[in-house]
Amino acid sequence: MISFIVFFILTSAAAAMGALFQPGAWYAGLSKPALTPPDWVFPVAWTVLYLMIAVAGWMYWQGRRYPSGRRVVALWGAQLVLNAAWSWLFFGLHLTGVALAEILLLWLTILLLMIDGYRIRPLASWLLAPYLIWVGFAAWLNLGIWRLNA
Repeated sequence: MISFIVFFILTSAAAAMGALFQPGAWYAGLSKPALTPPDWVFPVAWTVLYLMIAVAGWMYWQGRRYPSGRRVVALWGAQLVLNAAWSWLFFGLHLTGVALAEILLLWLTILLLMIDGYRIRPLASWLLAPYLIWVGFAAWLNLGIWRLNA
């Protein structure tokens, strides 16, 4: 149970890092794609996703003794760092193009994590499926914002 608390704290730290960079007036003034959800959707979705990310990480940790287990845990950590960095790039620095490249790398890292992790803990990989879809949607929104405001 202590290991789950560690994964929960790590995931919460990534969420807190992202929360440091609020959308604010800059984001409100941007042109956005037509399918951009209302602002209230983002914290609700991310709360659920972060819980699923923590559970999946904990499940992968339990399988770390498998041949690819350590690589899977490292991929989990990498996606968490990339996740936290996106908010800083997009909302903090307003680098929408750089943030787009970064979120595509995040999406790819999640996909690789799910594929490699499936051999160890299939359920953990399925728990990350909504995260992969959401990050794909966020990448599409990021692309739209970058194109509409370049």
